[in-house]
Amino acid sequence: MEQSSFPKCCKCAKGDLVPLSDFGSQGSSIHYKAWVCTNPDCGYNLKIRNGDVYIDEPIMSGANNVRSRHNM
Repeated sequence: MEQSSFPKCCKCAKGDLVPLSDFGSQGSSIHYKAWVCTNPDCGYNLKIRNGDVYIDEPIMSGANNVRSRHNM
């Protein structure tokens, strides 16, 4: 049996919850800003935004945020 160092997802119990980090508006790193299930069929997530915790928000593709070189 494979052992994981991450907690199991409380929604699907199949995936693991893995931490994600981000950068703040001033460029400083924010560790563990979100926890997301590794099971792509599940999508469970916890996010911290401005000190508030958001649970199971819709996950959007980052491809929508990519700007083309012509718009720079």
